[in-house]
Amino acid sequence: MTDFQKYVQRYLDLIPSENWLEELKKSGEKTVGIYSELSEEQSLFAYAEGKWTLKELLLHLSDTERIFQYRILAFTRGDQNELPGFDEELYAKQSFANERTLSSLLEEYQLIRKSSQILLETANSEALKNVGSANGNQISAETIGKLIVGHNIHHLNIIEERYLPKL
Repeated sequence: MTDFQKYVQRYLDLIPSENWLEELKKSGEKTVGIYSELSEEQSLFAYAEGKWTLKELLLHLSDTERIFQYRILAFTRGDQNELPGFDEELYAKQSFANERTLSSLLEEYQLIRKSSQILLETANSEALKNVGSANGNQISAETIGKLIVGHNIHHLNIIEERYLPKL
């Protein structure tokens, strides 16, 4: 198993059921639920020096999901161009998430998640099997959809384990 396959598998293993489209909805609802309970001050909390604030983490989820959406769209449409990777640390540093209101970040997350749901629920099942290349790795559109779910759950786990107990 390659490093990339291990990376993908660790996220796929977090999806609690075979119905990953339902888990997409559930993880989105859970994320919104947690963030809806935070104050502006709490949303600026980082559990350790050099770690993202809760606002930065939320925008990271949105940024990543947007990038994954584009990959899904490209691959389901048969695009064979190599798609670039992205540097999540650079994106976070350039996001200015902490300058935005929590409500605007949450609205953005919700709109992106709804867009993902529509994209994935209406995609042709055969087209979801299409494989493309992103960041030098071959991956199917469906697997990227599942990565959205697993990636979100991964960060929910971090929020529950490292952020919320210290608030």
